Amino acid sequence: MVSNGTHFSDHRQEHRIPSTVYPPRSSELNNHSTTTQSFLFLFRRSNLIHNRSSPVKGLSGGVSKWRLMKYLETLHRWFPQPKLPPDLFGCPAGANSRWLDVTCGREHTAAVASDGSLFTWGANEFGQLGDGTETSRKHPKKVKLLQNEFVVSVSCGAHCTAAIAEPRENDGTISSRRLWVWGQNQGSNCPRVFWGAFSPNTIIRQVSCGAVHVVALSEEGLLQAWGYNEYGQLGRGVTCEGLQKARIINAYAKFLDEAPELVKITQVSCGEYHSAAISEDGEVYTWGLGSMGQLGHYSLQSEDKELIPRRVVALNGIFVKSVASGGVHTCALTSKGGLYAWGGGQSGQLGLGPQNGIFSCDSVTMFRNIPVLVLPFGVKQVACGHSHTLICTQDGRIHGWGYNSYGQAANQKCTYAWYPSPVDWCLGEVRKLAAGGGHSAGRPLGWWNLQMLKLLLQSDIHMLANFNN
Repeated sequence: MVSNGTHFSDHRQEHRIPSTVYPPRSSELNNHSTTTQSFLFLFRRSNLIHNRSSPVKGLSGGVSKWRLMKYLETLHRWFPQPKLPPDLFGCPAGANSRWLDVTCGREHTAAVASDGSLFTWGANEFGQLGDGTETSRKHPKKVKLLQNEFVVSVSCGAHCTAAIAEPRENDGTISSRRLWVWGQNQGSNCPRVFWGAFSPNTIIRQVSCGAVHVVALSEEGLLQAWGYNEYGQLGRGVTCEGLQKARIINAYAKFLDEAPELVKITQVSCGEYHSAAISEDGEVYTWGLGSMGQLGHYSLQSEDKELIPRRVVALNGIFVKSVASGGVHTCALTSKGGLYAWGGGQSGQLGLGPQNGIFSCDSVTMFRNIPVLVLPFGVKQVACGHSHTLICTQDGRIHGWGYNSYGQAANQKCTYAWYPSPVDWCLGEVRKLAAGGGHSAGRPLGWWNLQMLKLLLQSDIHMLANFNN
């Protein structure tokens, strides 16, 4: 039912926003100062907003939660069971700043503002918030030790964080993007520059954090990995115990009957104990723990693991533009908007329906070992949490599935969402999705906020003035 897209598209039509709500006109943008407002929404174990007097987190004033409740009441007239995200975070970087990037760890979150500031919040028992303490907090706070850096991207692992930034005094003539790391196994609970096996003049393109390992991608397409390697997740051809120093991955198995060769990589994603990467040819390589099929290989070369990056031959001839790794599952997004998934599906994170048992011998078992087409088209973005999956469709809507006890994957109150389910409370286009352990986050397009204002205005015209005061 899902493979042909029928189940997916039916939900999208049932919950379509009425045609009376439009993006703002230019006059609306000129009349209201809300265009610089930017929000992140988080959905997790928290319930709906109850306090009618406290302000929305991160805003200096004006927007109170009881006004958002009015917004929710309006949604009730549209959708059967809408749900507002439990946490709505305004960008505290400044009046003209907005959120650009967001990422989720197991129990912490990090977000980048348009002025290059980095904000973190959540659990901090391993110093993953980068403030030099081990004190957790509920609200975004700027990482002051990076105030002289312009942060461009960030990645959260289970208990660590890594950011790519360049000095603010850079005159712009050269790119000097450096990698900063902190948290568990990173040697500090404060951000520190990390070169590892790369030379100091190497430009860092991307970084991805797993449970106990990290992989960084250079502008030249080289990967370096460090951390623990008990399952071969560092791609070195061997397993070893203890914390391992950074080393460049220089062997990729394109064909099993040929010698491994060096491959230029364009994107990397770390799961809990496995890794996945995309080559410049759109081919997917995976390595590390594969006991639940998360590597996408019908059989493994080293018991339950792959020790060097190995090409996923089941995707041969399919150009993959992005890959996302979860706890024990992996997803690949094709250039045509198709979504493939493989790995453990016991919590519904594959979107293929209920599983009959981890060690069952029916056809579902093969679905875990090799990539399966979940959605044939229409997907623009994918994010994998520990046991759930989120996608953003071409029209900007969110759909989720998988483990949902904390509300991190779907609207409905259920422990498992077995099929792609629409997240109805999100209006407008979502630009960035992030999935963590028991929570998820998203960054909507700017005019989403004006849509919310328009709904408020329909209920009480005086609220608009209060919104901006």
